[in-house]
Amino acid sequence: MKVLITGGAGYIGSHTIIEMIETGEFSPICVDSCERSTPETIDRIEQITGVRVPFYKLNICNKDALFRIFEEHKDIVGIIHFAAYKCVPESVEKPLEYYRNNLQSLENVLEACLKYKIPNLIFSSSCSIYGEVDKLPVNEDTPMGAPFCPYAHTKQIGEEMIRFFAQVNPKFNAVILRYFNPVGAHKSGLNGELSPDKPNNLMPIITQVAIGKMKQLTVFGTDYDTRDGSCIRDYVHVSDIADAHIKALQFLTEKKNISNCEVFNLGSGNGVSVLEMLHAFEEITGVKLNYVLGDRRAGDIPAVYSDSSCAERLLHWSCQYGIADMVASAWKWEQNLKLE
Repeated sequence: MKVLITGGAGYIGSHTIIEMIETGEFSPICVDSCERSTPETIDRIEQITGVRVPFYKLNICNKDALFRIFEEHKDIVGIIHFAAYKCVPESVEKPLEYYRNNLQSLENVLEACLKYKIPNLIFSSSCSIYGEVDKLPVNEDTPMGAPFCPYAHTKQIGEEMIRFFAQVNPKFNAVILRYFNPVGAHKSGLNGELSPDKPNNLMPIITQVAIGKMKQLTVFGTDYDTRDGSCIRDYVHVSDIADAHIKALQFLTEKKNISNCEVFNLGSGNGVSVLEMLHAFEEITGVKLNYVLGDRRAGDIPAVYSDSSCAERLLHWSCQYGIADMVASAWKWEQNLKLE
């Protein structure tokens, strides 16, 4: 069964393609503009799996270009939609770019589902839709909070777009996956998170400081109402997140969904603070990190972690990797990058 992966050369998209190939039930087709990724990722996927994935280098905000893929592959049964800008601080600085890119791309994907009768969609959402919450852990019934940044708002709007679309298209089925903080790399160390010169996610910042690409890292905020004053997040290994997308596709293709728009949280259920993650990296790798304590960063919330029992019960999904696996694989990936 052919599945189109938008943003498939990106971090989570590429790991999902690897998982999909190794599972063997679905045949991935990759589309990515490579604006924030690289076409060499397709080579990495082939190196790991031995499979050369069909790849289209284009921006899916170009509807005509996107539709040409469906004209060429008339037997696509589903779409996993990753393609989006995702940097919280950048979204605060450039809100219109985020609304234009993230929402136009989703609109085009939904139009493709309608025109080409694509029955299944998996949407990459985010725990950021919850905002700052009064009660932890959050579950799927936790209401959306006030958006703390344009990125989070685009995910909230995106979910509503899918929900309203599903209401008037009963043969269409969607799973919305709200995941928390993906980290780590493929166990081989041959594929991981590719970051720009100034990464924004914690783990690539840690590994770049550890290997000497960056001089130091800043812990943004040490006065939050948390156990050590730093932000608390729910970190999930990227390969676990990838596995959840395969299980969500199986859930839809096997017609196990109750409604035609289902929502699942993907998290470990354990909150880990920024400082705790730094100390875990130092302990596991034996590398001392150069970091400083700084002010809070715009768009951050104090703490969020997940109740993922719904995904465990209905998707038969749970985390197989822990913090040690996340750290070790991310460090192996960073070391491999240095050798290239």
